Formats: sequence, structure tokens, C-alpha cells
Amino acid sequence: MKNTFLVIILLFSTCIFGQAYTGKGDVKFQVGANLQNNGTGISGSLDFGVGENISFGVSSSYLLGVDEVLETEFIDRFDIKGRFNANIGNVINVDENLDIYPGLYLSMKNFGGHFGVRYFFTSGFGVFSELTVPFAKYNTTLLTPAETLHNQFSVNLGASFNI
Repeated sequence: MKNTFLVIILLFSTCIFGQAYTGKGDVKFQVGANLQNNGTGISGSLDFGVGENISFGVSSSYLLGVDEVLETEFIDRFDIKGRFNANIGNVINVDENLDIYPGLYLSMKNFGGHFGVRYFFTSGFGVFSELTVPFAKYNTTLLTPAETLHNQFSVNLGASFNI
């Protein structure tokens, strides 16, 4: 309970001096953990601000820890996505250090959506969390256990940097 309370305090503290999303020309780099059923790995993303509340980017993940029962190839463990974000932190206006960004992505394996939150502690460093879910899978047949990797609900957690 104490840890949960501490995380909430850190995420929503307003006495820090960062700025979450500044609009056109803003560039964010994120790196962290990718968590999903039957595998964990690393994720990275790069987003470019193209408007007051719009950004485009690319994200990728590679699963390092995959359950041994799955027979996986490199292509099963790797995914890359082109993405669109609607950066609505300033619309909701909770805190200038908080960016909330729902969006859509197109990947090697599916078309889906994500919901992310970034919080900046300084002008260059923050934390992020993203939830992703596929809406339409390219392979519509019954997927093998290895093919379900990156074709299911996943969570990304990590550090965010202003570039």
C-alpha cells in the first residue's frame, strides 16, 4: 500500500519543473520494458511533434524472455510499429508535466491502439506507461503460441527523454 501511494504521489506531483508536450518540433525518446503474456522484453519509441496536439513516431520491441515451451524465431520476438498520437495533456490540463496520449499504430503483425501517459520530472527526464491492444490481426487463422507474441494486450513501462 505504501509503494502504491508513493507511485501515485510521484506521478501526480506538481512541484516539478518539466514540460510534457510542447507541440510542433517536440521530440520524445522512450525506452523501457515490454510486458505481455508468455514474454518480457525491451521497448523503445521515438515521437515527433507535428502539431499542437499531434505527433507521429515509430516504436519497436524485442522479447528477451519467452516461455521455453514456445518455439520462437527472431520474427516472432520482434515487432516495429508506425504510430500516431493525440497528445491531449494540455487539453485535459491536469498538470503541464503530464502528457496523456491515446493513439493508433500499424505494425508488422497487426493494426491497433495504445493509451499512454508520460510524466516529466525535469525538462529532459520523465517516466512513461503505455497499454497496447491489437484491433485487427493480419493473420486471421488460429495463431500458434509463438504468433500470439505482439498480437495481444501488452504494457510498456520505462523512462522518457526530451530530445
